Amino acid sequence: MAEPSDPPSLEDLPMRDDEGRWLAVIEAARGTRNKMKYRAEWRAFTLSHALPQGMVFPYDFGFIPSTLGDDGDPLDVLVLADEALPIGAIVPCRLIGVIEAEQQEERKRAERNDRLIAVADASHRHRHVHALRDVSADLLDEIESFFVDDNRLRGRRFTPLARRGPSTARDLLKEGERRHRERRAEAQRGGPV
Repeated sequence: MAEPSDPPSLEDLPMRDDEGRWLAVIEAARGTRNKMKYRAEWRAFTLSHALPQGMVFPYDFGFIPSTLGDDGDPLDVLVLADEALPIGAIVPCRLIGVIEAEQQEERKRAERNDRLIAVADASHRHRHVHALRDVSADLLDEIESFFVDDNRLRGRRFTPLARRGPSTARDLLKEGERRHRERRAEAQRGGPV
């Protein structure tokens, strides 16, 4: 259990840095089979699952701190960067859009589990990318296929619904920030987290 003097959980870091760039916390490095999950109560990463042989994360993947999605986790973000980023890295990014999607586990109701897409601010390779329209449709198809296949192999259904630009992505982040604030306030009042 965290003590009052402990540093904040990565989930509670600000959404943006002092220069206004979005912050992403990396949980899976590009090229790895391992998906880590940040455990706020331990202030550590644990192995969530491993992809099957021959399948790897196509880009770095993580979450935006101080947000909460429909699934109860921070909002997911896929980060386009020049090289694989280490697990736990906090990466200043620019948001370029979102793949809106539903995810459904067997015998449960479908819930939204969108994938925000961002570009690492320090990227040279992706410096021209400022919106999803700047990314090839083939690459976006491949990203969607990765999430569909990953979920299928784990007994879940992942259904891409739409591709939207930075404005929609920012709106989702505002809603995620509101949910996070509400959950924190409830926890401070002693309610369920």
